[in-house]
Amino acid sequence: MTRVKTATAGHRRRKKTLKEARGYRGARSKLNRTARTAVMRAQAEAYRGRKQKKRDFRSLWITRIRAAVRQEGLSYSRFINLLKRGEVTVNRKVLAELAVRCPEAFSRLVESIREPAA
Repeated sequence: MTRVKTATAGHRRRKKTLKEARGYRGARSKLNRTARTAVMRAQAEAYRGRKQKKRDFRSLWITRIRAAVRQEGLSYSRFINLLKRGEVTVNRKVLAELAVRCPEAFSRLVESIREPAA
């Protein structure tokens, strides 16, 4: 079998890893093996974090809507049910924004979906 020289490719690969590990503490930014494991773990955490962020924001929106709806004398689940029955297609992100930034518009929305049901 012929001999394969990986000098330039190897240098490039190690340099790339160490560049990604820049800013890590101690050996994690200096030594190739520890830097490689640190970078791999960091990338895995970042991937997981991008999924987690979506869950966290949805949870925040629901909490904000729930707080605003409680002031109107409704529960969150009842409010969502009334929205669906009233065929109001506004997502939770927009509802939360409305509840925080423009409470009077939010209360008008609650009243508009409450009237047909009552």
